[in-house]
Amino acid sequence: MPNYEHTLIARQDITTAQVETIAEELRTFIEENGGKIDKIEHWGLRSMAYKVRKNRKGHYVLLNIEAEAPVVQEMERKLRINEDVLRHMTIRVEEFSKDPSPILIKHEERKRRHGSR
Repeated sequence: MPNYEHTLIARQDITTAQVETIAEELRTFIEENGGKIDKIEHWGLRSMAYKVRKNRKGHYVLLNIEAEAPVVQEMERKLRINEDVLRHMTIRVEEFSKDPSPILIKHEERKRRHGSR
């Protein structure tokens, strides 16, 4: 089964719980259709390089998905309909990295630095 890394950006004015609900709905959809979610990383509320639909920030989420192409295409169709999702991107990868993503590592280092003051 092919592997995909999927990143989505949700609106800044929704809560973290709502973002987690979107991620869980995606997990449920993928698993019901014979796929598997290897990892979900919530990168938090981050600034974007430019405004997207009047939003300067967005909630970022990374999903590692193992599923057939039609399932991923249907997931993307559902995300296009969802008004809370500003952008999304799916890329096919050969294998998943078991390490945390560079974004998450940087976020943890920043937390450690500011927490030690």
